[in-house]
Amino acid sequence: MTTQKRKTPPHAWKPGESGNPKGKPPGSGELQKLRAALGKRLPDILQAMTARALEGDPVAARLILERTLPALKPTELPQIVKLPDGTLTEQGRAVLAAVATGELAPSQGVTLLGAVGALARIVEIDELEARISLLENRYAIK
Repeated sequence: MTTQKRKTPPHAWKPGESGNPKGKPPGSGELQKLRAALGKRLPDILQAMTARALEGDPVAARLILERTLPALKPTELPQIVKLPDGTLTEQGRAVLAAVATGELAPSQGVTLLGAVGALARIVEIDELEARISLLENRYAIK
């Protein structure tokens, strides 16, 4: 079975060439027209919604508040945790124990364990760099 090449018609557009160079004028779409019409009446709409909210309409009040004030996010208070001066493994175990006893929130434990893990990677890189420098000095590699 052979594959046939498609012949391009002589009037076809070349790559990178537009069939409509001027394109559609900006602001001529239905959505843009609707937004422009609403934009002209926006002060009246906001005033009417505010009046309805002040009269006790909970839907209007909720809509205004949701659109103007950011939602409150729960926050956790910082906790002081005594980590041992020992190895990183011992520090990780101390974090897990603090979470298990309720001294730390689980999300705080995750954050601390992530920090201990990042510190472990930094220590590992420092140790590798020191070992490579020692080998380069020993064998005069530059």
